[in-house]
Amino acid sequence: MEVHFTPEEEAQLSQVAAHAGKDAEQLVKDAALRLLEEDARFRAAVRKGIEQAERGEFVEEEEMDARIERMFRS
Repeated sequence: MEVHFTPEEEAQLSQVAAHAGKDAEQLVKDAALRLLEEDARFRAAVRKGIEQAERGEFVEEEEMDARIERMFRS
């Protein structure tokens, strides 16, 4: 697979890569792999949530509101 960037984007990637101690190609590869991993985790969490909801395992709106309020006070 090939990915093409504008010269400006390549310059930015090179700069970020240099700060990270990597070359730009490795930086982009690492970022793409993290994206795939995060997508897989997100999809699994959504599937789990849907399965829980289908079993009737969910939090009522009032309890969710209370949880969010506690989070904001912390």
